[in-house]
Amino acid sequence: MALISSASPASAGAGKGAAPKKGGVQAAQALAKQKAIEKKSKSYKLPLGELAIFTQQIASLLSAGLPLVQCLEALQDQTEDPYFRVVIRDVRLDISQGNSFSAAVKKFPNSFNNLFISMVEAGEASGGLAEILQKVAGYFESTVKLTKKVKSAMTYPVAVIGLAVALVNVLLIFVIPVFASMFADFGAKLPAPTQFLIDLSNFMKAWWWAVGGGCYGVFFFGSRFVKTPKGRKVKDQFLVKAPIFGNLIHKICLSRFCRTYATLIRSGVPILRTLEIVSSASNTVQIEEACEEIAKHVSQGGQVSEILAANPFFPPMMKHMVKAGESTGNVDGMMNKIADFYDTECEATIAALTSLIEPMLIVFLGVVVGGIVMAMFLPIFQLGAVAGGLN
Repeated sequence: MALISSASPASAGAGKGAAPKKGGVQAAQALAKQKAIEKKSKSYKLPLGELAIFTQQIASLLSAGLPLVQCLEALQDQTEDPYFRVVIRDVRLDISQGNSFSAAVKKFPNSFNNLFISMVEAGEASGGLAEILQKVAGYFESTVKLTKKVKSAMTYPVAVIGLAVALVNVLLIFVIPVFASMFADFGAKLPAPTQFLIDLSNFMKAWWWAVGGGCYGVFFFGSRFVKTPKGRKVKDQFLVKAPIFGNLIHKICLSRFCRTYATLIRSGVPILRTLEIVSSASNTVQIEEACEEIAKHVSQGGQVSEILAANPFFPPMMKHMVKAGESTGNVDGMMNKIADFYDTECEATIAALTSLIEPMLIVFLGVVVGGIVMAMFLPIFQLGAVAGGLN
């Protein structure tokens, strides 16, 4: 009993000593994790969908009469994204120290885009921050909605084409060689489609690494080329003129141009600053060049419609409507109507493409896979002629 009683304090002491050690490790890990979050939050890229929700929420809270700092504090508490929570906290602390909202969000250009920052500046200057943020939230939401529809329309064909490529490679590398060895025993000349597939299969088996490396090289150097000014121009011109999806991409670019322009002008942003923001938000070389020309022309006393009329990227209907808006002093209203028109056109085009793509892909798969199967079974259908080579 003495031994037990004497050992018990020691074991208890050991337990007391172990607990702080474990707690210290957990605290150190939590601190390291928090530091990593703090570091990444400085360059955190906030998705447009989350920015739209944030803008709508802060506009609603401001409309309800809450001070800006309290709005940010409430949004910080309910935000689940750890990186964006740190961003909101830093913006709130910056405002609490006497800085403006626009100056605070400028420190996080990856989280808050140029459009958001400029609209905040306009709202602070006019005293209608809540109203302007409501407009921005509506613009972001419509952009996100259209983007989701385009991605949804693109997902199905990309998945089917990827599956077709994988299936063809499996047939070439694993299935066709079995047929090739069987046909080799016949000793007769094979039909041209069958011989072509067997030669292609032998090439893929021997040089698959070169084909894979070549595809990766094309992707790698192509992605680097499109980041250059010349490459961006070539890419954007190709996308606008591409079959099937080119018309849709063109309409999306026009809608984004008109909607951004109208939102900024209606919020009181100066026209030259508006063109600068529209250019950076478009991510399209044709619109960037047009905004640069418009800015030069407007600074010399010209009108926007004159540049649009001389630029083939913009359709005649848009040029006439902008000119009518300039004559009535309602350019932003006309731009909004044009954006609504192209949004409707985009939705109709997406619906048409969705219904058209499915039968096209079925035909594509039927031609590719069916052609391979027919080519491999063709010698069997002509078995009499092929087997004649054995005699």
